[in-house]
Amino acid sequence: MIKIPYLTALSTYFSYGLLFVFGHFRDFFRKILDCFHSSNLQGYAPICLGPEDFYIRRLFLRIQDCFGRPISSAPDVWFDVVQRYSNDNNKTLRRTSKVTRCLNLGSYNYLGFAAADEYCTPRVIETLKRFSPSTCSPRVDGGTTTLHNELEEIVANFVRKPAAIVFGMGHATNCATLPALIGKGGLIISDSLNHNSIINGARGSGATIRVFQHNSPSHLEEVLRQHIAEGQPRTHRPWKKIFVLVEGIYSMEGELCKLPEIVSVCKKYKAYIYLDEAHSIGAVGKTGRGVCEQLGVDTADVDVMMGTFTKSFGSCGGYIAGSKELIQYLKYTSPAHLYATSISPPAAQQIISSIKVILGEDGSSRGAQKLARIRENSNFFRSELQKMGFDVIGDNDSPVIAIMLYNPGKIPAFSRECLKHNVAVVMTAFPATPLLLARARICISACHAMEDLLKALEVINQVGDLIGIKYSPAGSGKQHQEQGAMKLE
Repeated sequence: MIKIPYLTALSTYFSYGLLFVFGHFRDFFRKILDCFHSSNLQGYAPICLGPEDFYIRRLFLRIQDCFGRPISSAPDVWFDVVQRYSNDNNKTLRRTSKVTRCLNLGSYNYLGFAAADEYCTPRVIETLKRFSPSTCSPRVDGGTTTLHNELEEIVANFVRKPAAIVFGMGHATNCATLPALIGKGGLIISDSLNHNSIINGARGSGATIRVFQHNSPSHLEEVLRQHIAEGQPRTHRPWKKIFVLVEGIYSMEGELCKLPEIVSVCKKYKAYIYLDEAHSIGAVGKTGRGVCEQLGVDTADVDVMMGTFTKSFGSCGGYIAGSKELIQYLKYTSPAHLYATSISPPAAQQIISSIKVILGEDGSSRGAQKLARIRENSNFFRSELQKMGFDVIGDNDSPVIAIMLYNPGKIPAFSRECLKHNVAVVMTAFPATPLLLARARICISACHAMEDLLKALEVINQVGDLIGIKYSPAGSGKQHQEQGAMKLE
């Protein structure tokens, strides 16, 4: 639960209200003007209509220069951000030939493998020469190489599961796997802040979906007990199967899942656990094996383990790990395995090589050093932001750090001011987060040197003072009383 000062919440509601009122006024006059112009689409229903279209036109486009900034270099600690300009009030953005060298606080390059690596890069180049950039085929046709089989064995051993299957896209891993595991007559109980890929996969399954309060094992138990007692809608028959869907590290909050407690609840009610480790695998745990290792949970207690290779491993794709029977079943039923092109051989080699570095199988201790450094960097950066007075959410050891902004006017202000000082940050707002909970999401890397972190802290501190986002007592010098704040999830 995030506590927002009432004055901040009131000003945020007022800002959004103002934007919505002016947006509807502009749409009203636009309809009047459109009456005097003929259209070739008379008789057609509008192809883009509804709240989403209104939000994009009247709110998002005003600040779209803060999102989707193109880069022209590898997403290393420092990278080149392409400069853009607009001649029509941000409706369209045009690229220039100029670039700005910026400190990268936005990429998921947790262990630094996204840039050239002394062990990984030569092997990836050799694989490109030996195979090709793409297999041009699904796994069940001609898309399975020796690298894919090796990768699945290595991933299974790394996450300590009997077997694994890999896919070419992380988002599609959830979207394609959940409908293959559960369908009509099943019950999905999902954390309220789960990622969009989990939500889409659950919706596509046809199962009944219920939501429990974010990271609340007690509410999860309440929901489980209620729906097991009630059974299926109308018929009240027992559920065919029940899945509980959670994430290892929640990507917008940087919070660790309360996995031990959730495992205990699921065991009690005989529900399967589906764990998404997109942001936790490779980034947390003594040897980088994710949230199970971090929190002391036996991987045998987690039925389905999902993860992606786009964060800690500097590649692309995703995996599902579980029992041999489960993986064999997915190879027969998952559309991402049967119909989608398999993961690129150079990308597969990148994952294999990076895992070997993490485990020290490259003959060095660089993997252990990277894991120690990302923990140190993340905890140092988070603690310094809190000392400055920022509202920061997330848990220790998590490389995802969210600085709360709340007010929509402060989203572009924070982003543009940071860019002026050569610091690139990622902004997240509605619909990726609840309406009141806009934030800047910082992603820390093991490759960030202390000078880089101090530079970022100096800039963020200056920008925070300039636009007024130091909401906590350390920044304002005033204690927020419980009655002076509202709670939001």
